[in-house]
Amino acid sequence: MSHDREFDVIMYGSTGYTGRLVAEYLAQNYTGDVRWAMAGRSAEKLAAVRDEIGAPADTPLIVADADDPESLADMVARAKCIATTVGPYQLYGESLLAACAAGGTDYVDLCGEPAWMRQMIDKYEAPAKESGARIVFSCGFDSIPFDLGVWFVQQAAEEELGGPASRIKGRVRGMQGTFSGGTAASLKATMAAAAKDPKIIQLLMNPFSLTPGFQGADQPLGNKVEFEADLDSWVAPFIMAAINTRNIHRSNFLLGHPYGEDFVYDEMMLTGPGENGEAMANAVAGDNSLGGDDGPKPGEGPSKEEREAGFYDVLFVAEGGDGKRVMAGVTGDKDPGYGSTSKMIAESALCLVRDVTDAPGGIYTPAAVMAAPLIERLEAKAGLTFKREG
Repeated sequence: MSHDREFDVIMYGSTGYTGRLVAEYLAQNYTGDVRWAMAGRSAEKLAAVRDEIGAPADTPLIVADADDPESLADMVARAKCIATTVGPYQLYGESLLAACAAGGTDYVDLCGEPAWMRQMIDKYEAPAKESGARIVFSCGFDSIPFDLGVWFVQQAAEEELGGPASRIKGRVRGMQGTFSGGTAASLKATMAAAAKDPKIIQLLMNPFSLTPGFQGADQPLGNKVEFEADLDSWVAPFIMAAINTRNIHRSNFLLGHPYGEDFVYDEMMLTGPGENGEAMANAVAGDNSLGGDDGPKPGEGPSKEEREAGFYDVLFVAEGGDGKRVMAGVTGDKDPGYGSTSKMIAESALCLVRDVTDAPGGIYTPAAVMAAPLIERLEAKAGLTFKREG
């Protein structure tokens, strides 16, 4: 990868709801320290957003459009890393990813679309390896707290249990905030694609859809309301599990299976004990508002007050073969879909260009390419905590 690029990071999609938050974060935290630029389809809109978010008047603005491959090639040639929030990626993402893979430019996104991700791995892993581009999917709430949380608790298991845990439970203990309009749009686009192509349904159903050539142990479905006696709580299905579990198995695969080839992982929401806990679990299981017409639209999102009031708290329980276990918690200080996600993708881009410069090209998960340095950044800058418990 070229190290003499004009910019460290270009934020592509800066006029969208989430992209604007990423640009604002960079302006507030890295002006003068990082060479960064805002990119999008309209120079006029970019200038308006730059002024609204209080970015310096000389913040560079780059006009690029997914429908204009030449503009994308020009943009990626100027940057060490492109951060993109322009989704659904299966509709708008391939041309930019292809340009980065060809141009040796690092790339981070917020993708939670496993079928598209597998298609991109099959098409662009070889060109990315050749050019030195590090392509990293899922650098937001899906899937950083979960992917890095599993990696973190496995480090604890190595120390305390003498080896990796072959079984880990991810359990969401608390969360406040709405899912993004982009997440809802991605879900709808995925369902539309699956209706046309049965192969996509197979990819969506397979926990190992992102590990080409490797099929591991049977995994829990995580689709039922149950009582977990060891945690004294009812559990309900967690909507992000369908993407997070795939990324975690890919991390294990890319790292050479340090968690073991028979590693088992699932994600659920904890809703508490007793009748209230059961009622809450059933309510969570019955909620399909994200896929409905009343869900958030792309470009829409919560107010600043709502973002600031949001949080999340995830427990990871690593079980050893002898009944011993190690636990760790991951928390975030803003709403998951926007406030925290916008900080996570910005720090992921900076981690690639500043902290893991020696990693070779390829298509990665966050944990597979930058686990320890990214955790350090997220704790120092982005309001996340990673802590052992119990």
